[in-house]
Amino acid sequence: MALPIGEQSPELLKVQDLIWNHIYRFISSMSLRYATELGIPDIIHRHGKPMTLQQLVDALPINKAKAHGVYRLMWILIHSGFFIEEKISEDNAVMGCWLTPASRLLIKDESFSMFQIIQACYDPIALKPWDHVKEWFENDESSAFETTFGITYFDYASRDSKENESFNELMVKDTQILSNVLIGDCKKIFNRMKSLVDVGGGVGILAKAIADAFPDLQCTVLDLPHVVAGLQGTKNLTYVRGNMFESIPKADAVMLKWILHDSSDEDCVTVLKKCKEAIPSKDNGGKVIIIDMIIGNKKDGHRGIETQLFYDISMMVFVNGKERTQKEWEKLFFDAGYTSYKIVYELGLRSLIDVYP
Repeated sequence: MALPIGEQSPELLKVQDLIWNHIYRFISSMSLRYATELGIPDIIHRHGKPMTLQQLVDALPINKAKAHGVYRLMWILIHSGFFIEEKISEDNAVMGCWLTPASRLLIKDESFSMFQIIQACYDPIALKPWDHVKEWFENDESSAFETTFGITYFDYASRDSKENESFNELMVKDTQILSNVLIGDCKKIFNRMKSLVDVGGGVGILAKAIADAFPDLQCTVLDLPHVVAGLQGTKNLTYVRGNMFESIPKADAVMLKWILHDSSDEDCVTVLKKCKEAIPSKDNGGKVIIIDMIIGNKKDGHRGIETQLFYDISMMVFVNGKERTQKEWEKLFFDAGYTSYKIVYELGLRSLIDVYP
């Protein structure tokens, strides 16, 4: 079939632009990686005010003949919203690069830094499965990660201490940001609660924040033995080695923070049934607190939903899981025997859902 011409030519060029944009979209991501590896956010932060590009080049430990590369890198990062240009001189003749809220999350030593998350996402172990997705579509394995390495991701992490440490660090950084929001803005979900189990809670960042904020609330972290090995609890924080598919300690409420998206629908129903066995009735305060994505719930439109869909494909590549729509979540809850649920808070890309037995 001949390509459309004439009156349709502008549309042809428009869709060509769309395809080029998607082909080269990885460059935006890689530019962010290079900026963090070079330490650009840290250098500007230490400078304490906007830096000219020449000042930035002088501060970077690079071959100064590559200065043009820094200019071009900063150009795309400014366009993407990670840095801004601000005047240095009163007559606006000299402009400098300055931090935005996004680039402040890239400063290595900041408490909410996402620097380690970026580094983990570009580790060779994280990148290699993407080369085997076509092969995964043609075989019977649960994920492209399994196609690549011969075992599931979580089995791999349990055997490789470096990968286990990297995964835990990634979860810690994400949870530090989330726990700050939960404790600050969502306190009422913990009111009148006497006990809480954080299932798959890792090294206990979220549970510890909750336990510190609510000293009368007994918090328990349940996770696999290799995850919680050697961790020490406090007066109202306990670590328990176990498997959520087998049993969950009794409590008023069970929390599943970014857990169910790792699993198939069948496995989710199994875990939810175990949670239901661990909590009292709804009339006695029993509930399951789920923090996870609801695809399509983003009120800010295209970019938020697109990011959720990126996560969904990641779940397909690395584990036998998925991100879900509200209807898909609802089906899981009712298949597991729950009577009702309520979307309590929107937490960025994720939502907090109370599910009642």
